[in-house]
Amino acid sequence: MSSSVRHSILARKPVDEVEDPNAGHTLFKTLGLWQRTASGVGGIIGVGIVTLAGVVAHGDANNPAAGPAVVISFLIAGLASAAAALAYAEFAGMIPKAGSAYTYGYVGLGEIAGWFIGWDLLLEYTVIVAVVAIGISGYTTAFLNGIGLELPAGLASAWSPDTPNGAVNVPAILVCLLVTWILSRGAKSFGRFELVAVGLKILVILAIIGVGIFHIQPSNFTPFMPNGFGPVLAGSATVFFAVFGYDAMSTAAEEAVDGKKHMPKAILLSLAIAMVLYVAATLVLTGMQSYADLNPTSAFASAFDSVGLPAFATIISAFAVVSILTVMLTFLLGVTRVWFAMSRDGLLPGWFAKIDTKRGVPQRVTWIAGLASTVLAGVLPIRLVADLANIGILAAFVVVCAAVIVMRRTRPEAHRTFRIPFMPIVPLVGLVASAMLMLQLHWETWLRFFIWLIIGMAIYWFYGRKHSLLNPDSPRHHEVAK
Repeated sequence: MSSSVRHSILARKPVDEVEDPNAGHTLFKTLGLWQRTASGVGGIIGVGIVTLAGVVAHGDANNPAAGPAVVISFLIAGLASAAAALAYAEFAGMIPKAGSAYTYGYVGLGEIAGWFIGWDLLLEYTVIVAVVAIGISGYTTAFLNGIGLELPAGLASAWSPDTPNGAVNVPAILVCLLVTWILSRGAKSFGRFELVAVGLKILVILAIIGVGIFHIQPSNFTPFMPNGFGPVLAGSATVFFAVFGYDAMSTAAEEAVDGKKHMPKAILLSLAIAMVLYVAATLVLTGMQSYADLNPTSAFASAFDSVGLPAFATIISAFAVVSILTVMLTFLLGVTRVWFAMSRDGLLPGWFAKIDTKRGVPQRVTWIAGLASTVLAGVLPIRLVADLANIGILAAFVVVCAAVIVMRRTRPEAHRTFRIPFMPIVPLVGLVASAMLMLQLHWETWLRFFIWLIIGMAIYWFYGRKHSLLNPDSPRHHEVAK
């Protein structure tokens, strides 16, 4: 192996960023603190609570019920996520650039680590958009039933052992296309829409908690852990989907008006708001209706219907649709910005990094990623896709927690607007907790994950390392040098 190849593989991107000098590769700075926080809350609160809480509490064909102890599943997942969030906050205050975990891994651990996590996130964020869209089917059906309409089962969900009458998820397909169009209109329009939508979302969650608390039956909390701790721990790996989102929001740090100051605050604020609401809402859910009687595809609507509030159940279903839109927007934004950053760095073709001069967004990757998520949402069941999304995000958290420790040793002088307390204990907790949650996932999920990584390594070996801006033999490297 030549010395230049070794350099390209192991080189770390400078903190002050090496960027392609070609025109059209700069994102517009349009997003303030509250728009960033709204984006984080919008990415966190959504289908993870309105759908996965019911799935884990009730159980399914392959996973025993966690019962009311689903709240512990959320707390375990939240602990792992909080430790990682602090690592993201330190990096975001130091490197407010597009790409999030990809960029942090590239700067902290080197190009091969950056590629690994970037390629991972291209799949995971696209899959997340799909799984959130899949969550729309149960609540769309509940909403239509509430107003006297009925959607054929074959058009409301994909086939799975739990939905044998399913064929294709038409609502999920349509909402994927809608979200892609909204995001293609530009980050400023997206930020305004999400700020309003997230405000409405929080108000409805508060209404759910405020109304539902008066219908809690203590007997529904017994047995609290019907199948032991195993399903609760396994459930935490599934509901982990509900406690991240700030990572996707941080992919757009380059578009923040004052990224070094605002990004750390937005990350920590969004996770704190979400966890408080999650714990309260989950306790209300399992207190209103026995976990065994919950409808896993529309749990909150089911719970309110069971206590004689069908009209409120219809409102909940409409809220779920709004939640799905904001989560999908955040993660579709995430995949496009990671893709953009990798292309700008030369690891993928620069054609993808072209910015629309009017809208200030990478239109090409926006529509490619949006259409890919549309296909996945139309044909795959929700838990399979959720687990595939979770293993990738957990892997990203492991890399970021490791990278922040390394950066403290290799670049102690770098300016940081936020510093993790109790270093290195906190990031080590995040690293170990994320790794343990990964081990709770099924072997089929690991197999799919490894296949994707093998494909990615082939692309990196034959294209990425040769065209990297940090490779001295790359033509684009010479352009930067000039």
